Amino acid sequence: MAAFRQHLAVSTAVGVAYSGVLGYVGVEWSHGILGGALCAVSGMLPDLDSSSGKPVREIFGVTAAIAPLLLLHRMDNAGLTPEQIILVAVGLYLLIRFGVAWLFKNITVHRGMFHSLPAALVAAEIAFLAHDCPENYGRWIIGGGVLLGFLSHLVLDELSSIDASGLRIRLNRAAGSAIKLASKSTVATAFTWLLLGVLTYLVAVSEGVLQPIHSSLAWPATVELPGHHRADGDSARQER
Repeated sequence: MAAFRQHLAVSTAVGVAYSGVLGYVGVEWSHGILGGALCAVSGMLPDLDSSSGKPVREIFGVTAAIAPLLLLHRMDNAGLTPEQIILVAVGLYLLIRFGVAWLFKNITVHRGMFHSLPAALVAAEIAFLAHDCPENYGRWIIGGGVLLGFLSHLVLDELSSIDASGLRIRLNRAAGSAIKLASKSTVATAFTWLLLGVLTYLVAVSEGVLQPIHSSLAWPATVELPGHHRADGDSARQER
């Protein structure tokens, strides 16, 4: 298994290359740099399910700080005042830094379903849906950066499980535990795929590929109880 610094070095290198390619094809520099920076940070995301102490706290700290920044456009478009935006950003930071961190610590296992291809897509689609900007391609750049960084971690973990020092290539017991579609837990696998399905639907709706699902249930404006008209009639007869 690769070390924390190795993952960060590889994802940073991939992020620099990602920014360079985006700049070469004419993408605005701010989008390119942001996409590359998120790629570098996302190389640490799969280790959120680890219990190794300080590195995990640092990852959650960085993630908690970045998440509100991606939502700034949405909060501004929602008409929030600067003071309200600050309060929401602080609340999101505390929620992710402590609430989500506690959940990951207690309900996930290292190299579980969070180390998987569906989880990589989930992280990318969450970033895509969270960010909002006038240029729609900016959301794709953000999502692509997160996906590349996440995948760089998974690929490096798989490469670390290959021992090619001798004449024969051998795999250790961690082989296949990073790049996978399902885990040993049926519940975790089902939940991850269900979440991916919901997020993919939301992305498709936001891009106009699918139409939002509207409920066909029509509730009556007023509900009349049985015998209501008869009671009114009885009251009228009593008045006469």
